[in-house]
Amino acid sequence: MSGVFQPAVPISGYGGWKILENTAARQQATFEKSPSLQSDIQYFYYNIGKATTPEALVSDRRLLSVALGAFGLDDEINKKAFIKKALESKTYDPSSFVNRMNEPRYQALAKAFGYGDGLGAFNVGRPVFQDNIVAKYKALEFERAVGDVDNDMRLAMNFKRQIGDIASGSKVDSIGWFQIMGQAPLRELVSTALGLPSSVAQLDIDKQKQIFEQKADQIFGSKSPAIFTDSSKVEDVIRRFFLMRQMQNGPTLSTPGAAAVTLLGGDLGSDATTNLLLSQA
Repeated sequence: MSGVFQPAVPISGYGGWKILENTAARQQATFEKSPSLQSDIQYFYYNIGKATTPEALVSDRRLLSVALGAFGLDDEINKKAFIKKALESKTYDPSSFVNRMNEPRYQALAKAFGYGDGLGAFNVGRPVFQDNIVAKYKALEFERAVGDVDNDMRLAMNFKRQIGDIASGSKVDSIGWFQIMGQAPLRELVSTALGLPSSVAQLDIDKQKQIFEQKADQIFGSKSPAIFTDSSKVEDVIRRFFLMRQMQNGPTLSTPGAAAVTLLGGDLGSDATTNLLLSQA
């Protein structure tokens, strides 16, 4: 979905993130007036009531685009058989397909529509259901538009939106890191914030989990993703993400601590440089 309005992100890095946070509500309100967005929303309102079965929903690509977009699953739109199977799942059954996936986004999609629970035909005709899906869709489309300007900002928005559900999950200690590692945007932000090399992804999945736990404990004081129910810890992750990103690209004059690094010149190694800049933020 392409819109006329392009979000404004005047500077990169953590400073740009704080500016975006302060202006997001106003920018999103303007973005939501985009003709292409309004066209998709109107189509959804007019037609969703007819999608009384999973088959009907996945057969209408435009409807499905809004439905998936509302849950951050827009990139999955070509997996129709997979989506249909998830939508047919009984969300109250721990052994159902969607619950065995341990994928919060698909679980939220299946629960919201309720097809597998026998509520789909009822839900899709309810104005409150339709409004809820549209509100989610508009918010995530704004995220996507921000990502077209600065993808790091989209990663931060996505992390802040999703991490709470993972952190507060009943099985967070056993599956939380797997959920984070299994979603590329979440993994990229968290692994960057933890200073992990991309080569970690080549290791056995249980070994990866152990590394994430150890680094999180070292930096944030806990091995469990449950620590991210604390909003201050969420902000710490985002701050470290942007600062580590700046370290990867090289500090600029606007980077906190950059002046000290410049004065010290080559006396600091790369690890010491990173630690100094992080300490100045």
